[in-house]
Amino acid sequence: MIKTVLIGGRGVLGRNLAAHLGQRNDCDTTILDQEDSLADLEGPLSAADVVFHLAGVYRSKDLKDFERWNAGFTRKICELLRQAGRAPKIVFESSIQADLDNPYGISKLAAETALRAFAVATGAPVRIYRLKGLFGKWCPPNHNSVTATFCYNIANDLPIVVSSPANEVELNYVDDVMAAFLAELKGTDVPEVPAVRIRLDDLAGRIQAFHEMPVTLTAPDFADSFNRALYATYSSYVPPAARRHNLTISADVRGSLAEFIKSPHFGQVFVSRTRRGVTRGNHYHHTKTEKFFVVEGAGVIRMRAIDGKDVHEYAVKGREYQVIDIPPGFTHSITNSGEGEMVTLFWASEIFDPNRPDTYYLPVDEAPAELGTAANQGLRY
Repeated sequence: MIKTVLIGGRGVLGRNLAAHLGQRNDCDTTILDQEDSLADLEGPLSAADVVFHLAGVYRSKDLKDFERWNAGFTRKICELLRQAGRAPKIVFESSIQADLDNPYGISKLAAETALRAFAVATGAPVRIYRLKGLFGKWCPPNHNSVTATFCYNIANDLPIVVSSPANEVELNYVDDVMAAFLAELKGTDVPEVPAVRIRLDDLAGRIQAFHEMPVTLTAPDFADSFNRALYATYSSYVPPAARRHNLTISADVRGSLAEFIKSPHFGQVFVSRTRRGVTRGNHYHHTKTEKFFVVEGAGVIRMRAIDGKDVHEYAVKGREYQVIDIPPGFTHSITNSGEGEMVTLFWASEIFDPNRPDTYYLPVDEAPAELGTAANQGLRY
């Protein structure tokens, strides 16, 4: 059991780390903050194996607070450990501003100096993380994170100010910091915290695109780990009322259909409800490929090579979770063969482009010599 002391448990990193430590069964964690007295610190520090020192002041109208709570508080922690005869590993949240000549940076550098002196005097392993602009869930907006401010304001339809769009910022993602901190518990294979450099206008543009997804349905390239992290961050600021949105429904005598999500990186997904006995499709594609998944009801999917005669049939039922692949060059259809409505999930390998639909009408039962013409249906199975 690793006796862990987390100081600064109410801050951004502290809240995230507390959540991770709470999931582990190999840690006995005490969570403290600056509001706790020195007496509250004495007991936990006297038994600590690892101390995460994440407390500090980022902003204050009283400049003395930087020295008092960043440098002075760190010295007090070191003194309590000396008095207890303890030399635990100390993981310290510093900042790249420790190289700058401002009250915050000066106080962070002084805290680093105190920790390094403690390490020399006691042999305690000290790990100092000079973090850049943090982003991730629970970062307070309009404070010291431009990403949090952009995410919060855009998610809440508030204006943002980008006075120097070409300026670049360097960012660390909270969960990447967590991966490094948690590895510090064992002390082996501790990963470097990756940093992303991005222009402010690019940052704002990506977040604005997230905000518009309920309308555009277009997702970014989530193979990009920064996009995944940034979208997760944006999502954490979306107000409850905006977490639900309606899809645009296209309805006719056959039933209804709605696009769900799309991206140039993975194509698009849409869903349909089909009335009993109705057939959809009877068209083919030259390049576009598709997958059909009946999630409710029963149906028959039929396909034939456009220059062949053999028809292949696949009976599918929602409860069986079967997916049918539709290759190019095969005209295909889907018929509701059940007693009630049939609900089908479709995936297409590319976003539908009305100027280049790659969709040609040809009934599955039509003679192969009579190839079809461009269909106007588009996605309308």
